[in-house]
Amino acid sequence: MGIEIVLPILILLALFAIMGIRVINQYERGVILFLGKYYATYQPGLNWIFPGIMVMYIVDLRITTVDIPQQEVITKDNVPVGINAVVYFQVEKAEDAILKIKDYTYAIAQYAQAALRDVIGGVELDTLLTERDKIADEIKKIVDEATIAWGVNVTDIKIQDIELPADMKRVMAKQAEAERERRAVIIRASGELSASEDLKAAARNLSSEPGGMSLRTLKTIESINPDPSKTVIFALPVEFMEGFKSLSEFLRKK
Repeated sequence: MGIEIVLPILILLALFAIMGIRVINQYERGVILFLGKYYATYQPGLNWIFPGIMVMYIVDLRITTVDIPQQEVITKDNVPVGINAVVYFQVEKAEDAILKIKDYTYAIAQYAQAALRDVIGGVELDTLLTERDKIADEIKKIVDEATIAWGVNVTDIKIQDIELPADMKRVMAKQAEAERERRAVIIRASGELSASEDLKAAARNLSSEPGGMSLRTLKTIESINPDPSKTVIFALPVEFMEGFKSLSEFLRKK
């Protein structure tokens, strides 16, 4: 066989070999179909397939996110709210993700959206606002049970925004303001009660000592800043009045 025949054949074989080379990254897996039938799942590195007979589907095994666009949902107490969320998932079995579902990313988004409507429709608005993480876990559990058969693991679901109607926002703002005022009244009342107890104890201590009220009055006079434009009225101590009363009774008896 002449060189004129061998050389073209070698070139064709080389091109054929090059056409079958596939490189799979560390975070990927290659699902191989041989004449339309599942053949194997290739691991990362340099691989080769038979061109025209084998087909390779590359599957990314990294954690992927998919957004659930904002949608209006009616809560159990008939309050319309706008909610959007994000789903985190990871492919665990590449062959199942290719063979058992057409588009697993789209399917997960649709299933999570339906589960979100079902779960939120069964809770009241107060529960939705205070137990957001618990509701997200319930949605994750529902979606995870369905997607496990597709070779996909839903790692987490987060509810991002909860949009309330404008009139509901005003009502909640008024309620929060009323609650703050109620707490302020309680704090002021508690402070006044504590202050009255302190004043009561101080008065008891001063009255138990002879001349105690007089000393306290002198201290108060000393601390007043004199101002000619103001008139200061001093109340006489109780001890002085009691002493004056005793003196009057003594003189009357005489």
